[in-house]
Amino acid sequence: MKALLTGLLIATSTITMAQTYEVPVSEAHEPMAKGQYEPTWESLEKHETPEWFRNAKFGIWAHWGPQCVEGSGDWMARGLYIEGSDQAKYHREHYGHPSEFGFKDVLPLFKAERWNPEKLVERYKRLGAQYFFVLGNHHDNFDLWDSKYQKWNSVNIGPKHDILAEWAAAAKKYGLPLGISFHADHAWTWYEPSQRYDQNGKKAGVYYDGHLTKEDGKGKWWEGYDPQELYAQNHPLSDRSWSNSQIHQQWDWTHGAAKPTQAFVTNFYDRTLDAINRYKPDLIYFDVTVLPFYDISDAGMKITTHFYNTNPRAVVFGKILNKRQRKALTWDVERGAPNEIIEEPWQTCNCIGGWHYNTSIYERGTYKTAATVVKQLVDIVSKNGCLLLNIPLRGDGTYDEKEAKILDDLEAWMKVNSESIFDTRPWVKFGEGPVADADIKLNAQGFNDGQYSHMDSRDIRFNQTKKYLYVTAMGWPESGQLVIKSLAKGNPNLRKSITGAWLLGYGKVKARQTAAGLVVTLPKQVNEIAPVLRIKK
Repeated sequence: MKALLTGLLIATSTITMAQTYEVPVSEAHEPMAKGQYEPTWESLEKHETPEWFRNAKFGIWAHWGPQCVEGSGDWMARGLYIEGSDQAKYHREHYGHPSEFGFKDVLPLFKAERWNPEKLVERYKRLGAQYFFVLGNHHDNFDLWDSKYQKWNSVNIGPKHDILAEWAAAAKKYGLPLGISFHADHAWTWYEPSQRYDQNGKKAGVYYDGHLTKEDGKGKWWEGYDPQELYAQNHPLSDRSWSNSQIHQQWDWTHGAAKPTQAFVTNFYDRTLDAINRYKPDLIYFDVTVLPFYDISDAGMKITTHFYNTNPRAVVFGKILNKRQRKALTWDVERGAPNEIIEEPWQTCNCIGGWHYNTSIYERGTYKTAATVVKQLVDIVSKNGCLLLNIPLRGDGTYDEKEAKILDDLEAWMKVNSESIFDTRPWVKFGEGPVADADIKLNAQGFNDGQYSHMDSRDIRFNQTKKYLYVTAMGWPESGQLVIKSLAKGNPNLRKSITGAWLLGYGKVKARQTAAGLVVTLPKQVNEIAPVLRIKK
């Protein structure tokens, strides 16, 4: 009897600890792979971010799909339905009213006619990229592969190419680990403006095309396709849906978002496993708080478990993670960085312009410069992170000449100074200077990269290998002299006195250790961005 009671207590305890979900995913089509990991935090936190990623430091992202066609920037497939927005005005002027010409009608215009994946990946590899990311789908819910579970895909409509397959082949040819990002889990709420109608003007009260069904397609180019499989809008609007800011309150499904159905959740799960099983990526990025459908469904947990159980090199990124979740997943910070060394490897995702191609950024000349990218990279690496950088591509699959110049400038700096980036680890402190000493907070998932515009030669960052300490100033001092306070004489973190320094791309430079710091005399600029010193430990 005692053994029976003990067993009942253990079973009860297990049931109490097991999490129940409001919208559990179905594995009827794509079963989760069994193996070392289970879909619980207790199990997943045993996974460690692999050393290959910790060493990689720098990746390039092709955040590219049909939303690049109009050149009106990120989230245009949502913005075109928001009456009065710049994207809606542009779309109506050039393509028509969204009751007659919606995003579904933009899809055939996505031709990718000048896209050359091998040439692009070769360029990124030459630039210094150590891994390569591509878009699997965005919030627009369009799959960029020959999807088993989404007819609205790049093989059936638009390019008539399996985009993922061709990207994957190019990445394999040039030896770059492949990453795929999946964003379609939020199409449910993100597309809600397509359910609306104009409140003003000649077409006031006329619904947009988010209401259309398969039957409405008879005689149209999209006959046989169900718009609801694209827009996923056969549901009531979320709370405050007419407020253009509502999407930000609902991003984690707990602030009035209309709850997704099991069919919608399972469809995203099936599509994601389909892509993982076919294209064998090493990295997966989710553009969400923690994981897809967290915390109303186990879909994200099961996708992660499947990936970890099928690939020992796997890396899964999540945003706004607590300390425990950062042990199970790899933390991603969007457009920013924490101002401290982080124990576990992490990543910043950033972009030289908008996430999707934006013609106005090109015309204004407001891309990030190569110097700004280098500052970000060096700062992030000094804090145990990696930088994933998006180079926006036009709808035809090419980057413009201003982006080409940025890539050239970045390559020139990396060619000389990459030894200070790859395979390094943080030093005892990440840096010194006004920005390093400032109290810079993250804003939600990041969004603090304005700090890089304030950096100059007074801001210095450190990282190391077993043999060398690398010191990078975020600019060239006008005086020609650097004073590195953290390397002052008597610093207990230094095993021996510093008798010299080597300027990468130049050679030995004069350096003397004083009580105020290591004083280094630099020659005339040997690159256009930032000097890097190598000091033997």
